[in-house]
Amino acid sequence: MNNNDTFKLGKYEFTSRFILGSGKYSLELIDAAVKQAEAQIVTLALRRANDGGIANILDYIPENVKLLPNTSGARNAEEAVRIARLSRELCHSDMVKIEVIRDTKYLLPDNYETAKATEILAKEGFVVMPYMYPDLNAARDMQNAGAACIMPLAAPIGSNRGVCTKDFIQILIDEIDLPIIVDAGIGRPSQACEVMEMGATAVMANTAIATAGDIPAMASAFKNAINAGREAYLSGLGRVKKDGASASSPLTGYIHE
Repeated sequence: MNNNDTFKLGKYEFTSRFILGSGKYSLELIDAAVKQAEAQIVTLALRRANDGGIANILDYIPENVKLLPNTSGARNAEEAVRIARLSRELCHSDMVKIEVIRDTKYLLPDNYETAKATEILAKEGFVVMPYMYPDLNAARDMQNAGAACIMPLAAPIGSNRGVCTKDFIQILIDEIDLPIIVDAGIGRPSQACEVMEMGATAVMANTAIATAGDIPAMASAFKNAINAGREAYLSGLGRVKKDGASASSPLTGYIHE
């Protein structure tokens, strides 16, 4: 990790470009995310507070790791705003990841309602991180509404299918002047590396690590892949020749009998 290569979300600055998403939690997963993947942000679904789960999770999150509550379970902007306000009281965090999902089959985010919630919460001083289906117009609306970053999905939540929305994520990276954090669907370290090579700011993952055979080893693999992708992006990727070939060795000076 290069401590000079940082990014900001609101007033907060981070060096780690891996973020642990919410969903499948265990002590081993959180421990691996913090120690092996060096995560500085851990996402928490506030609805876990309803069954007392929040206390147990907070016990395992070090003080130097930022807690990111999300509005998982919200079906519209009004519900998302209510959950966000509650999360600020319970978690003492002004950061919030906005999730507004009405679709129960594919769990795709509602960009319109997400933008509405973003505007309300940004005006209330939240550092708003909206999860969205990658669409340039919607991303611009969220940026104008005060979003601290844009979080496009790579594939449906929990699917581990990889970067299904690659071309649309690239448009956001090219056109939106905010951190682009790729969220949902990343299933392999190589896929995390790919989006970092594209110029993404960071990667959020949970299922890919939580369902791995060796959780600590997979967490470490994600960290290394993300760092490699970031370094490659900063180095400037080599050009791609679409037609023909280009010899890497000279075509002169052959040995003749």
